[in-house]
Amino acid sequence: MPPKKRNLTESETPRSGSRRHSTRLSSAGKKSSYFENDVDDSDSDGPPRKASKTSTNLSCSKRKSQVNLSDDEDQYENEDIDDDNGDSDVFNEDEDSATPPPPKSGAGKRGRGRPPKNSTVQLQKAASQTKVVKSGSTVKRRGPPANAPTPPNTKRQGQVTRSGNEDEDDAELDDDDDDEPQVTFTPLPKLRDTDGIDYEDTKVHPNTLLFLGDLKANNKRSWLKMHDPEYRRSLKDWESFVETLTDKIIEADETIPELPIKDVIFRIYRDIRFSKDPTPYKPHYSAAWSRTGRKGPYACYYVHVEPGRCLVGGGLWHPEAQALAKLRASVDERPHRIRQVLTDPGFVRTFLPSAVGKKEDKILKAFADKNQENALKTRPKGFIPDHRDIHLLKLRNYTVGCQISDEDLHSDNAQDKIMEIIRAMVPFITFLNNVVMPDPGVDSDSDENEEEGDDNDGNNDDEEEEEEE
Repeated sequence: MPPKKRNLTESETPRSGSRRHSTRLSSAGKKSSYFENDVDDSDSDGPPRKASKTSTNLSCSKRKSQVNLSDDEDQYENEDIDDDNGDSDVFNEDEDSATPPPPKSGAGKRGRGRPPKNSTVQLQKAASQTKVVKSGSTVKRRGPPANAPTPPNTKRQGQVTRSGNEDEDDAELDDDDDDEPQVTFTPLPKLRDTDGIDYEDTKVHPNTLLFLGDLKANNKRSWLKMHDPEYRRSLKDWESFVETLTDKIIEADETIPELPIKDVIFRIYRDIRFSKDPTPYKPHYSAAWSRTGRKGPYACYYVHVEPGRCLVGGGLWHPEAQALAKLRASVDERPHRIRQVLTDPGFVRTFLPSAVGKKEDKILKAFADKNQENALKTRPKGFIPDHRDIHLLKLRNYTVGCQISDEDLHSDNAQDKIMEIIRAMVPFITFLNNVVMPDPGVDSDSDENEEEGDDNDGNNDDEEEEEEE
């Protein structure tokens, strides 16, 4: 009897044009490749893979199970995707105890494959924000619990988390806000009152000396900057006094040229690069007149204005080695020149009042005592220790000066008093310039005068020897 044909089910119906495969299950421990999950061969480059009947049944049953998924599972599967994108389930300690919300009406089936672009953007936004799901009285928060430790100095959701006691930090911030910067306005000092005394070109105003006294007591850049108007006014007063005095000095000594004011007055600023005194300013005003102004190799006239120390003087101060050698040679070879200048009665009365009426040697000794600054302790090289004018040869400065009072500068005849001193000094300055920087072809003494001087010196020596006998 021929075997009875069995009706094939829909799942067992062979495909047209395909070979029938055995549906027997392997008894080996290793599963057959036919029991693997369905693979979507739509994107593969090779030919479509033939699925067995058994795998077809499994795929159909899997689809049915997916269709029977509840709407609640669809909702929480979407939330699982959110957790995969950023939020970890480790921080969701209350997730198991929370009651899921009621299903929404009309919820569709979950589709396979990549979600649409709009849903992906929404999932990313949902992952970056804290979610709150209410079910009755239970509140569920997505994200880390409130008591979870937060690592210090970390940024989360665009905010900076701080470790430690936040109350103390807030208190410190409040204190910083309270301590606002305080600005103190210091008004500039006003100009000193003139006390009814006008500023004149022929005398120094009392306020100028008062300013110099204040500068000596407050020798700082900040102080002078605050008192800049007072400084400018005193400087203008000094410059006008020097300009009018220059004309009178030129009348007394024709060798002094008319120079700009900046070439005559000294600056108030000190050079402290090689000085132990750190004060930046000179507490006095001064000016010098020579053939080249305040600088140069020539002897000069000098006026110094300082409270309690005003003086008028001149000469050569710290001359160069060549000029000093010429002066010593003149003292050694032609001593009558310097003796004649230093023993002049007007010169002695003005600059050496203590030697008035004394002998020549006493007058020369008084001049040497006023120039002991930087003087040599022993004889200079090339001269004998028993030289007649050894006290003059030891000098390095050849200067004279006469001190005047502050009231003399304030008086109406201030420049006349200064000119009396300068006129008594003109022969001395002329002698120094003729020795150090003589004019071409000009010599103050001729050979005849030198011989007469030698004869006079010899006669004087003979008279002294007779007196000793």
